[in-house]
Amino acid sequence: MSLELKQDFETAMLKHLLFKSKLRAFLYGSKTAEGPARDPDQCGLGIWIAERRRTAPGNLPEWGTLDRAHRQLHTEANRLMDMRLQGYQDASIAGLSDLHYLTDQITTLLRTLEDKLRTGR
Repeated sequence: MSLELKQDFETAMLKHLLFKSKLRAFLYGSKTAEGPARDPDQCGLGIWIAERRRTAPGNLPEWGTLDRAHRQLHTEANRLMDMRLQGYQDASIAGLSDLHYLTDQITTLLRTLEDKLRTGR
């Protein structure tokens, strides 16, 4: 179970990194699908969170905190994407630094949840 759990959370971390990479690419001018970056329910991590909240043992408050932080990240990503589409590319790229707090919070929450599920706390 422990290896399976570890791999599952590593998958979530990869989904999170992929989101950050795609957002950065979009802001720098790459043509990428906007749906998963704009909609937390289409995003790979968002789908992962929804599935795990339904199936994970225990009712850990961190699941709700993770979901809220993830949704807030998408709200901010939408704001930056809109700025870029309106011609404010430099400002949108500069805004990426404002997302570090949220992206770090999501990483921390993922690690906390993995630890709690692994140890049964």
